[in-house]
Amino acid sequence: MNEHICSVCGCVIEEEDHRRFDGQDICADCLDDNTYTCACCGERIWNEDDAGEGYIHLCQSCRDHRYTTCESCGRLIHYDDAYYDDDDDEDGPYCYDCYNRHRDNRVIQNYYYKPEPVFFGDGPRYFGVELEIDGGGESNSNAELILDRANDNGTEVMYAKHDGSLDDGFELVTHPLSFAYHMNEFPWPSVLNEARQLGYLSHRANTCGLHIHVSRDAFGETRAEQEPCIARVLYFVEKNWEELLKFSRRTPRQLERWAARYGLKENPLDILDHAKKGYHAGRYTCVNLENSDTIEFRMFRGTLKLNTLLATIQMVDRICDVALNLTDEEVKAMSWTTFVSGCTRPELVQYLKERRLYINEPIDTEEEV
Repeated sequence: MNEHICSVCGCVIEEEDHRRFDGQDICADCLDDNTYTCACCGERIWNEDDAGEGYIHLCQSCRDHRYTTCESCGRLIHYDDAYYDDDDDEDGPYCYDCYNRHRDNRVIQNYYYKPEPVFFGDGPRYFGVELEIDGGGESNSNAELILDRANDNGTEVMYAKHDGSLDDGFELVTHPLSFAYHMNEFPWPSVLNEARQLGYLSHRANTCGLHIHVSRDAFGETRAEQEPCIARVLYFVEKNWEELLKFSRRTPRQLERWAARYGLKENPLDILDHAKKGYHAGRYTCVNLENSDTIEFRMFRGTLKLNTLLATIQMVDRICDVALNLTDEEVKAMSWTTFVSGCTRPELVQYLKERRLYINEPIDTEEEV
C-alpha cells in the first residue's frame, strides 16, 4: 500500500481520511479547513479562490455569470434575486431589503400611483392638473425640489409620477383644487420657475401634454343632471375645433394621436351617445370620459409659461360655464366671437390675443417653454 502525505499539513494520511483535490493528496481535515464548495454549481475551490462573500462561497465563474451586487448596499445577489425599479430598468439592481427602502423613499411614483384625493378650496367644481415636463431627468432629487415649492406648508397638494411617453422627465399632478385655489393660492409661479431652473421643458420638449380634469359633480348631483352638460362640453369642443386646435398649440397629427375628436353631430347628446358606445381611441380623446369622477380635457400642449398655464385652466372653466348656463340651442348658435367676448380673465385674454383668437388686435408674446 502506498503511503500518502497531505500536501497541506505534511502528515501521513490514513486510508479512510485520504482525499484527492486539485491533483493533490490531502487529508479530510485539511480539505474541510482549506476549501469551500461553490454554493451555485457545487464545485470545490480553495479558500483563497473563493469569489463570494462571508455568507456565500462562489467559484469565479459563477460569480461572473450568475451574480451581481446591490447598487445600494453592495451585497452580493443572484440575478434571480435582483430587483429593479419598475419605472426605470436601469435603476438597480437592488437586494430585497434595499429595493423596498428605495421604493418607500421614491419621490417620483409609478405610473399607476393614485392617492386618495384631497380637495382644496370650495366645490363642487374642482380642477386636477397633470403637467408633463421633460429633458431635465427622471430625477427624484429634482422632483423633490419642485414638490417642495408646491407643498411648502407640509400638505401634499402636488405629487410626481413616472410617464413612459417622456424621454427624460416626469409628470406633475395636483390634487383637486378649486378654480380660485389654482388662481390665488397654489404656488404655480414658484413651481414653474423651479422646473425651468432645473433645465426642464414642456412646450418645447415636443413630448409633453397639459391635461385638466374637471369633477363630474361640477355638472350636477346625478348622472341625469351631469350628462346634458357634458354633452354640451363635447359639442362646444367639436364645433370650435379649429380655434381650440390653435389654442392648444398642438398639431393636428398630435391631437389625432393623443386627443382625438369624436366628430361633430347635429345635437350635443348625439356626440355623448357616440362617445359612450366605446369610441375606439379610449382615453386618448379630446375630452376623456372614461374616469368615473372626472372628465379630462387632453388637447393642450404642456407649458412652463405661467400665463399660458393659467389661461388654459381659465379656458376650461369658461367652457364649463357655457355648458352649465346655456341650453343646447344656445350653445349651437354661439359663435367663437361671442364666446371670447365673454372671456374676461386677464391671463386668458392675453393668451387669446397671443394666439390671434381674440376680437382685438394681436399683441407681442413671450416665448413658450
